[in-house]
Amino acid sequence: MAAHGAQKAFGWWSGPGPDGWRRAVASMGFRPSGLWAAISTLAELIGGPLLGVGLFTPVAAAVLVGQCTVIIGQVHLPKGFWNRNSGYEFPLVLAAGAVAVALIGPGALSLDHLLGIAFDDAVRLGLVVVGALGGLAALMVPRVAARDEEAGSAR
Repeated sequence: MAAHGAQKAFGWWSGPGPDGWRRAVASMGFRPSGLWAAISTLAELIGGPLLGVGLFTPVAAAVLVGQCTVIIGQVHLPKGFWNRNSGYEFPLVLAAGAVAVALIGPGALSLDHLLGIAFDDAVRLGLVVVGALGGLAALMVPRVAARDEEAGSAR
């Protein structure tokens, strides 16, 4: 996920860079586009490494689950399941992996373990649910913006 965030933040690996990503987010109907572009970029750029090193693991997982929920719902769902058709297979696997790590726990080699940071089972589950619900709520932004634009043009 961090590499995808770096594409958006820095334009690395043929990514759009911040201006291109803001325009892409605007074209998807997210308003204000700069805010939503920054949120999605930071979710990937920070959430991925945190999950990878096991620091604040369920929080990182929740952020990534929210991001994957938006990615699936806004971009990939209409294209079907299979990744070869730009479907939601790949972001679903990423989300499932984040959920699994959040629910199982970060493990003995994680920074959470080394630093003595522990989250109760109910908290880990709750954070994952909040992440998914946050993603679903974010998916409403373009729909509300479109409704408001239609109402404004009808006046």
